[in-house]
Amino acid sequence: MSVEEPIPADHPETKRKRGQGVGAVYDTLKREILNLTLDPGSAIDEVKLAERFGISRTPVREAMVKLAGEGLVVTLPNRFTIVAPIDFPNLPQFFDALTLMYRVTTRLAAVNRTEAELARIWVLQHDYTRAVEARDVPMMIEVNRNFHAQIAKAGKNRYYAELFERLLDEGRRLLRLYYSSYNDKLPRIYLQEHEVMLAAIEKQDVDAADRIAKAHAEQIIRQIQASMTEDRRLNADITL
Repeated sequence: MSVEEPIPADHPETKRKRGQGVGAVYDTLKREILNLTLDPGSAIDEVKLAERFGISRTPVREAMVKLAGEGLVVTLPNRFTIVAPIDFPNLPQFFDALTLMYRVTTRLAAVNRTEAELARIWVLQHDYTRAVEARDVPMMIEVNRNFHAQIAKAGKNRYYAELFERLLDEGRRLLRLYYSSYNDKLPRIYLQEHEVMLAAIEKQDVDAADRIAKAHAEQIIRQIQASMTEDRRLNADITL
């Protein structure tokens, strides 16, 4: 009876299976992190993940590298990996920078966008509408990020675009709080803000684009702040 030889690590079939494992771990953890199913700062056990997905630790580590590149996990000096914490003490500075970049990038897009870029942004808006109607929050978060990133790219300032994308990535979990405050059913009026913003960009109305972007950023920030400070005490008024 012949014994099958192990498949080499560099064999195409091995690489394909490892790639599938990396994708499964990456997609699942990214969704759980953005959904706040995994708490900020919580530990990630690579051994348990490997057991969960029925794979070796190598694809798990590769998925961790991808997630770290997006700022969603952090590897500590002792090689311990945790879900990236949310920097709550510095949120005022974050919100200040975010509002400014909403305004700057939307203004520039109104000046510099091309018809092809405008068409790509409208496609993203249609995708966002479908995600909102389906109450698919992970997709809402992802497409919203790409929608505003594409507007920034249409502005033709690489430095602004890169900074804004970094802020958008950092704020994705805060958007989860935003959508949760509406029970994942975003009011139509806020969906329409994107459409009004795009209309101003299409008309190349810089002042309107600026005004709409500022209002859009401020209502999101107000809603997130309200969600974070909502009084959820259950026992404060009971008689002891």
